Amino acid sequence: MTYEQITVSVAEGVATITLNRPERLNAYTPQMRRELSHAFATLDADDQVRAIVVTGAGRAFCAGADVSSGERAFDRSDDPSYLESLAAERARSLRPWELTKPIIAAINGPAVGAGVTITLQWDIRIAAETARLGFVFVRRGLSPEALSTWILPRLVGFSRAAELLLTGRMLSAREALAYGLVSEVVPDGELLPRAQAIAREIAEHTAPVAVAVTKRLLWRQLRETDLHAAEQIEQQVFTWCGAQPDAREGVRAFLEQRPPRWQMRTSMDMPAFLPVRKSE
Repeated sequence: MTYEQITVSVAEGVATITLNRPERLNAYTPQMRRELSHAFATLDADDQVRAIVVTGAGRAFCAGADVSSGERAFDRSDDPSYLESLAAERARSLRPWELTKPIIAAINGPAVGAGVTITLQWDIRIAAETARLGFVFVRRGLSPEALSTWILPRLVGFSRAAELLLTGRMLSAREALAYGLVSEVVPDGELLPRAQAIAREIAEHTAPVAVAVTKRLLWRQLRETDLHAAEQIEQQVFTWCGAQPDAREGVRAFLEQRPPRWQMRTSMDMPAFLPVRKSE
């Protein structure tokens, strides 16, 4: 697939995806959604890639959905099969939380509407000092999307999620940090190097399959309501990991005070009892 609205580069085990419509403040389009999905799946299948960073070209991260078509930009009434088509596309796609590789959002400027909700589906968010984030849907006559009504309360708590979604107000980067929406705020010029440093820390110091099963557990446990079931699957994964070559290598390397040499690969060695999707 040839990308027109994003760019992708890989170095030292870290992939960097850049939303690349700077003339439109990287406004989100169906094409960008499909390109991102394809890039995520391609990078996830590459065992040489250990983590993914996403940022925006120019002065914005993503200004939200592209509304250049006018006031009916969100009107799908002329396409009665729209929801079915979207569901089919999602069923064919590897969703961000189903990846084995962590995704880090480097929010370098305004992240508004879809420009912030897409980052909720990723794993780590850091922001530049000048970044501003806003769930502005109700200010446009819309309801929130991209699973933000499900993820945001789990991320920042119900009360703060309600405040952000019901007022649609913009947050400064520092407010987003105080709310727990981002985990770190750094000077603008340090944002991408810092995000890539986090990704390299994963690439250089962690076991690929251990990271993958931990990510899968984190997202799975968000929907688990039974404490005993949560404990059971966590212990099952821990016990499985303990019997694998990478656990033996990790302990051996620690005792010998040397870097570990991981043998396992996410493309081949994931446990069958921890499926990508609930139906599997």
